[in-house]
Amino acid sequence: MAEESYDPRRETLVVETRTFWDPAVGNLSEQDRTWLAKAVHAAPEKAAKLSYERAHTGFARQITVTVADIERLYREKMSS
Repeated sequence: MAEESYDPRRETLVVETRTFWDPAVGNLSEQDRTWLAKAVHAAPEKAAKLSYERAHTGFARQITVTVADIERLYREKMSS
């Protein structure tokens, strides 16, 4: 999966999302993984590692959640 930058045009064509976990993330509870995946896909422009894969009807957005993403999401959660 080659890392790319956020592409607003492709975002309009996203038909599927996929979440991967950087090995440095370590063990997280299923509950944490669920909310983190949902949160990172809610703002894909902020993701550290993002790519798009061509699908038959559009694109699949693939985000690899990094430690930096998790730190940012927890900061955002605590400040709201």
